[in-house]
Amino acid sequence: MKGAAVGTLAGLDGCAAPCVHPEKVALAADNAPGVEELARVTSVFKLLGDPTRARLLYALLEAGELCVCDLSAATGTAETTVSQALRLLRASGVVTGRREGRNIYYRLSDAHVRLLLDVTREHALHDGGPR
Repeated sequence: MKGAAVGTLAGLDGCAAPCVHPEKVALAADNAPGVEELARVTSVFKLLGDPTRARLLYALLEAGELCVCDLSAATGTAETTVSQALRLLRASGVVTGRREGRNIYYRLSDAHVRLLLDVTREHALHDGGPR
């Protein structure tokens, strides 16, 4: 490519112009989440990215409220693993617990978590899932 001017070539997925729709770029930039907000959002997705934690969350979504031993039985996961996962989920605010005697019963913290699980599952199953 001898003699080609610098800056005139773009990759197959690149743009030839630096900014085609400046008003959309400004809208996206002005409404982008801040660093702290992005950290919180991505931490929720990291929690959901673990199959064991996701299995526990979907069990709570269906059952409403379960103790560690019931979650263990429902998901086929060792109680120690369930306890460790619940500690992370509780610290992040995804689940809450209430004590009844010696047992703690866990549930999803709010409707946002339920909606996130429902929408994520629906998206994953939409048209046969990811390609």
